[in-house]
Amino acid sequence: MRVALIIERTDITLGGAERSIAELSEALALKGLDVTILAAKGEPDSANTQILCPDSGGKRATFTEFETLLKGHLAQHDYDIVHSVLPFSFADVYQPRGGTYRETVLRSALSYENRSIAWLKRLGAFVNHRRQQFMMAERSLSKNAQGPKIVAISQYVVNQFRTHYDTDPARIVLIANGVKPGEPVDSRQRQRTRRDMLAQFRCRPPDAMLLLFAAYNFRLKGLGPLLHALALIKQTQPCCLSIVGKSHSAETYEETAQRLNISNHVHFTGSVDRLHGLLAAADVAILPTFYDPASRFVLEALSLAKPVITTQYNGATDLFVHERHGFVIHDPEDVGALVHAIRSMSDPERLRKMSAAIAADGITERVSINRVAAQLIRLYETILRQKGREACSLSAASASR
Repeated sequence: MRVALIIERTDITLGGAERSIAELSEALALKGLDVTILAAKGEPDSANTQILCPDSGGKRATFTEFETLLKGHLAQHDYDIVHSVLPFSFADVYQPRGGTYRETVLRSALSYENRSIAWLKRLGAFVNHRRQQFMMAERSLSKNAQGPKIVAISQYVVNQFRTHYDTDPARIVLIANGVKPGEPVDSRQRQRTRRDMLAQFRCRPPDAMLLLFAAYNFRLKGLGPLLHALALIKQTQPCCLSIVGKSHSAETYEETAQRLNISNHVHFTGSVDRLHGLLAAADVAILPTFYDPASRFVLEALSLAKPVITTQYNGATDLFVHERHGFVIHDPEDVGALVHAIRSMSDPERLRKMSAAIAADGITERVSINRVAAQLIRLYETILRQKGREACSLSAASASR
């Protein structure tokens, strides 16, 4: 089966969508599919990647330019399935990695504490020409009964299509997000990494709980409320927060930590190549996000049997149970709820039981990209049957890997 995966850019350092597509391509290939990544921009890091707009000006190609070149490429190359993360109506599958454009705009605006700024950001996003093109294309695709199958990476995204576009439920397929399983981390390596992480804090009692927060957009992912929660906790509970990610607003949040007198309990690590070792060493992964269709960070934590704290605006909550595998906060601005969740995690025995429950309940397998690939293959085969075409044979063993 030949599959084209369409994405705007290939650079996995840009965010979760790019990394997810790279991992999905690998997982599908391991199951016997012939996968080609078609991107507007980036570097062709392998033979199965083609960059269609390398000479266009700027870091991004326009929607229209990319669409035109894609149609030309598809006219000259035969693919059984065209799977796009961008809203192109000619695709067989539309899988918006970031959820719907409309929900993204609305939730992003709400993450600004100043409501006047929030209103201006929302207005600016809706009148932005580039974003408007994508939003209009998505709306048209979602309302068109003959449009592609829509693969939602969480129930949250399913609800977005129903709410914003009244999309026919029969066109939406829920395939929960997944991540590539990491290599096991032995106890010595984990303890060594933990010691190194705690050594970065000026205040580091030996019994301190180590929280890990990782994001590209600190504001959207709720770092502000988290710092305020930490300020309320630090007097009564030894707690350290390691903040990972390269954000243009990092300096602002460092100043916030100083103002709240928690600089000794917070460390800004910057960007790292891999989170795997840091997650293995931390006690809790925390992401009080204002918006995340299905956070890779939370899924990676669960894959390592790490308890998590996040919000109902994170589609990754589909894959774990509140108060059994972690905590789900209803409002990212509810600092009191964050404080309660963190304090509830301070009991080492409770953490141990949560970690054991994640492993015992099969959560680590449920968050695997291999499960995603198997579900997508079944969808591809259904689409081919509906199109009256035969898929190239895949052995039952291969499809079930």
